[in-house]
Amino acid sequence: MSARRDLVAVFADAPTRSRTALIVLLAALLALPLALDRYLLSVMILILYFAYVGQAWNIMMGFCGQLSLGHALYVGLGAYTAAALYQHFGIIPWVGMVAAVLVCVIAATIIGWLAFRFGISGTYFALLTIAFAEFTRIGFDHFGWVGGSGGFFLKVVQQDRFDLLNLRGHPLMFYYLALGLAVLGFVLSAWLLRGRPGFYFRAIRDNEEAARAAGVNTFRYKMYAIQVSAGMTALAGVFFAFFYNNLFPEQIFNIGRSIEIILAPIIGGVGTLFGPVLGAAVLTLLSEGINEALAATGHEIPGAKQILYGIALGLSIMFMPHGIWPGIARRFGFARSREETGEGRDARGR
Repeated sequence: MSARRDLVAVFADAPTRSRTALIVLLAALLALPLALDRYLLSVMILILYFAYVGQAWNIMMGFCGQLSLGHALYVGLGAYTAAALYQHFGIIPWVGMVAAVLVCVIAATIIGWLAFRFGISGTYFALLTIAFAEFTRIGFDHFGWVGGSGGFFLKVVQQDRFDLLNLRGHPLMFYYLALGLAVLGFVLSAWLLRGRPGFYFRAIRDNEEAARAAGVNTFRYKMYAIQVSAGMTALAGVFFAFFYNNLFPEQIFNIGRSIEIILAPIIGGVGTLFGPVLGAAVLTLLSEGINEALAATGHEIPGAKQILYGIALGLSIMFMPHGIWPGIARRFGFARSREETGEGRDARGR
């Protein structure tokens, strides 16, 4: 009851334009599949997926100031856990999700304890997250039970089915699942941001020593941040596994996957609620647009997506260091304070 009251209070406290925009956006997203073909539907699924996983990373970095560059670790662990339980034991993915979240929270707890117990932070913490993701990738390359480097494949079914219990079937089903995840990520982030954890997270992000002096248990709340972020990312991993039906360690644990996760909130606006959503839409549409344009001309540029990401990131840092969303929010009255737009910090999110 308390959590529900808090969520209602968060919604009621938002500016009227923000509430109206949220309702209109949600209604549009619910009806959008009626006007899309299969390709555009898959593009929208990607946008919603990156919006959700970016929101999960944003809790850790944008809210609490802990930079992770190895978040693909949790995507991979979540994906392999649920997929292996389903393939080998017939355990439905909804139960596999629970196991996936548990595995990822345990992994995050180990990383967090090693880092926060011994005062590892900043660049060194980021390197630690990369190291764990790389160690796990190497381990899964030689883990024959899930296919090793040759890949792990789920049974492919007819795409006109709607088997929600086993997450098998038509892309339309996955679209609404991705939309549900995106809404879940947004609501949970809003609740955390406006509640006590959010205040403690931001105190740690802005000045950890001052937060500790004020009585905040910084170790505990940094652990909460990494655990919540990892648990949320595990759900994205389960979605990834059952949407694509194949897993390769080199792809899913790769640092490039982690970079894809963090680009949306960075370009959209680190520490904001709408930033990951807007960033995911901009990056995915640009990426797919470039691919379609190159395909139409018959030319192929190796690494075109990575080049685009680099250009987008560079332009964002130079001209919009706080991301795209803060300027929009300020211009159209979607936020009441600089903190809500993410402009209360510098370009590093602090």
